[in-house]
This record gives sequence, C-alpha cells and structure tokens, in this order.
Amino acid sequence: MRNAKALVLLVLAVLFGLGAALYAARWVAQRGNLSSKVAVAAVDIELGSRINSQMVNLVDWPSGSMPPGAFSDLKALEDRVVKVGVLRGDAIVERKLAPVGTKGGLSAVIAEGKRAMTVRVNDVVGVAGFALPGNYVDVMVNMQQEHASNRQDSISRLVLEKVLVLAVAQEASRDDLKPKVVNAVTLELSPADAEKLDLARSVGTLSLVLRNQLDGAKLATAGVTRAQLLGMKEVVAKAPPAPAPRPRPAPAPAPRDCVEVIRNAASATQCF
Repeated sequence: MRNAKALVLLVLAVLFGLGAALYAARWVAQRGNLSSKVAVAAVDIELGSRINSQMVNLVDWPSGSMPPGAFSDLKALEDRVVKVGVLRGDAIVERKLAPVGTKGGLSAVIAEGKRAMTVRVNDVVGVAGFALPGNYVDVMVNMQQEHASNRQDSISRLVLEKVLVLAVAQEASRDDLKPKVVNAVTLELSPADAEKLDLARSVGTLSLVLRNQLDGAKLATAGVTRAQLLGMKEVVAKAPPAPAPRPRPAPAPAPRDCVEVIRNAASATQCF
C-alpha cells in the first residue's frame, strides 16, 4: 500500500516537472520571437557625417530592450547628420542626431547659442598635442600692460575658462586619444567669449591650459606680472613737480590828460 502511494506521488511529481519545463520552454520561445528591426551603424560614423544607406543596416532587436528613439526605417535616416561619433554595431537613436535639415560638417556639432573660432597654437602652447576634441581648456594671454606713467610691464592672466575643444587642425573625431601636435585649434565659445578671444590674440600671445573635464569651478585671477614673478618691488614713478606760477604783469596806468607847454623856446609835456 505504501509503495503504491509513493509511486503515485512520484508519477505526479514527474508530470508536474514536465509540465513546468514545457511551459518555460514555450515562454522562452515566445519571448525570443518578440523582436523588432532596429537601425544600427554598419561602419564607424564620425560626428558631423551625413548618413547614407551604406552606413546603416537593420538588425533584430528584442522588443523588451528597445533603446528610446531608435529607428526601424532606413529612409528616415537618409541624409541625417550625427552630432556624436557612432561606433559600428551601435543603435542609431534620435539624441545622437542633429535636427532635420542640418548640413554636415563641424557646424552640426556646435551647441545652440555657441560659436566656433579657430586660433593658432604650437606644440608648446597647445599642451603638446594633448588638447583633443572633447577636452576642456583655459585660454591664457601674455601681453604688455600699460601704466599711467607710460611704463609697460609683461603680464600673463587667464581670459577664458572651461572652453570646449571642437577640433584640432581639421579633425573633430573624439575617439582617437593619441596626442596630436597641430598648429590650429577650434574652440566652442559664446559670442561674448569670442569677442574676448579675438581681442586677446591681437594684443598678445595665447596659450592653452588643459583642465579636468569634471572640474567646472571658475577662478577670478588678477594675473601675474614680471615684477611679481621675480619678486621685485613695483617701481612707481613720481609725477614731476608742478611748475611755479608765472608772475602776473602789473596793470597799465590809467590814461591821463596831457598838454604841451612851451616856455622860453623850450617845449615840455605835463599830464594831469
């Protein structure tokens, strides 16, 4: 009797196990069939590039993990411009694209309300090639400072802080991290900062100072002069003494009435 009950329980356990396994297999199969087509990059696409049919293709993507803003129609991506670099196999989503109608090139990656301006540098003032697209730099100017006494002194100071590097030379890709020694750097600036930079490069020599990308603090510095750098005392020229006042001329005598008197053949003038 006991063996019969145990056998029945064993059979029931096997049946329930098989049922659970079949249900799980069916559920997995159904989930696997729930997929959609998503446009992904067929090649590495650099920022500012216009998308064509050879750059993208459609792949199956699980419906439960669809990226927001993904595309399933390749025609919707035709002639769209990417504002960030897209690696091969990455899904192309709306946030990586410039607005519809944007022309390709560097202008597509400039933020709204900003301007791009190129300045000449060399391997020293360009941070030895470590100022790459996507980095932030401070701009320093070295110039001659004029004093009230017509004396001039060299001064260096920061004129712009946390400026985004858009491109070095003619390259705007942010994927290559190797230092590049170039002679021109393109910076993203507000219109007011662009005016400051244009004036700074006309009155002195510009230098770039590389900064941490996460450092957003701004410091108000007064700059440093040659005298301060060398520990010299500032020489203040004394103003020359004021000239002594010139004496005022004596007032001319008031006119008087005069007559000519002739006496004994002698002539004389008398005034009253």
